[in-house]
This record gives sequence, structure tokens and C-alpha cells, in this order.
Amino acid sequence: MTEFRALMDSMTQTADGLAITVSEDWLQGRTVYGGLGAALCLQAAQRQFGDLPPLRSAQISFIGPASGELKLAPVELRRGKSTVFVGVDLCGESGLATRATFCFGAGRASKVAFAATPATQLRKPEFCPTFFDHAPPHLRFLQHVEGRNAGGAFPFSGAKDPMMTLWLRHRDTSLKPSLVPLLALADAPPPAIVAMLTAPGLISTMTWSIDLLTDTIDTTDGWWLIRTEADAAADGYTSQVMTVWNAAGQAVMTSRQNVAVFG
Repeated sequence: MTEFRALMDSMTQTADGLAITVSEDWLQGRTVYGGLGAALCLQAAQRQFGDLPPLRSAQISFIGPASGELKLAPVELRRGKSTVFVGVDLCGESGLATRATFCFGAGRASKVAFAATPATQLRKPEFCPTFFDHAPPHLRFLQHVEGRNAGGAFPFSGAKDPMMTLWLRHRDTSLKPSLVPLLALADAPPPAIVAMLTAPGLISTMTWSIDLLTDTIDTTDGWWLIRTEADAAADGYTSQVMTVWNAAGQAVMTSRQNVAVFG
């Protein structure tokens, strides 16, 4: 198995961007899963432009499968006095796989201050049941993730309320909290709508919109609390909202995904 930090360190500079080959233990079927694709794009942006301020938001489109040798092309779209927009295209052997737009912004003096609601579910991970024990075998990347069910339903349980709250952390104990591994982790849970299903089926995330609520990315013992909740499902698509808190219950990131549900 390739540890997360070793995988990211294997990204190399090329004449027209960066390149990486992802080992099979990080795949979802024959492709890189969405969270890892997003993390690779952010890593490439930070490698290409090392003087970036903190990340404030991101919009990510998952256009096709990412397999084989992956090529990443970061482009500085605009640099202002306090913000930098960077676009990254991730391409695999089948062509364009992921397109990401990142907005980085330096802090500025402001009279406005408001903190998001802290997490109400703070039962410690060691007191919560494990979550990924019966994951489908094609989700090989989950062997790198430790998950605990902190509330809500399990996948394919026929639940009426499509909501899951999980403690998650990387099994790579050498990782320090930062945004790149957090992006890979935040997309590891299954879409919330699968709690309403009774059998596995094909599911694919289409788009992911992310807002950072702080530029302090830190937690305890690698644990992050992630809640994902579906707010609509129709015509083979579902929309869901996701929130990430650190181990102290402080909100770090909120996001929204559109997911295709086949069958």
C-alpha cells in the first residue's frame, strides 16, 4: 500500500505541468475517486504557485474517469491585491477527468465576525461503531480511511432520513492536518442518499462546491467529524450538503455536491 504522504510526494514536475501515477490501492474501481482527484488538483496548484494565500473556496467538476498516468495543468487565472484564482485540469488516459477552480484569498481587516454553529455531536470516535467494515470491494481507497458512525443511518439500510454523521481520519499516522488530505477525506463517505436504498448501485459525483470557514486547518489525533445530508433526489440525481468540523467541534468547511444515482 502507498501511504497518502508518499503518494503526494510522488507527483513530479513536467515540461507542461505535473504528473503522477496513482497506485491501485487508491482507486474506486478503475478510476481515482473524486476526493483524491480534488486533492491532487489542490496539491498541483500549491506546488506550481508556492506563494498562495489561504484557500477560501473551490468548484470542482468530475467530468470523466481518471486512470493511468495522470497529468495536471495548473493555470493562474487572475491575481489581484488579495485573491488568486487558479484553475487545474486533471487528465488521464481517457482525456479530461477533473476540472477545478480554486479561490485563494489573504485575510483583511473587517468589522464583521461570525462563527458557524459548533457541532452538537461530539461523542468520541472510540465510543462509536466502525463504519467501513462492509464496504464494496471495488472501493479500494477505503482501506486508507478509518471511519466511525457518530449518528444517522448506514448505507443501504432503507432509512427514511438520508443523513450520515461520521468520524473520519487517514490511517497514515505521519500526516499533519492540512487541506490536501482533508479534501481527500471529505469525499470518502458515500452519498447520503444511499441510506434510503436497500442494495448497492452505480453512483457518481458530478460536481462539488466547497467553502472554507477558517484558514486554521487543525484537529486532534487526525479525526474530523463530517455530516452529509441529502436535501433532494429526483430524475436520477441527488443534491446533498456536507459540513466538516474538527475534533473540538469547530466548523472548518461546508460544501455541496450533485450526485448521479443510476438504476
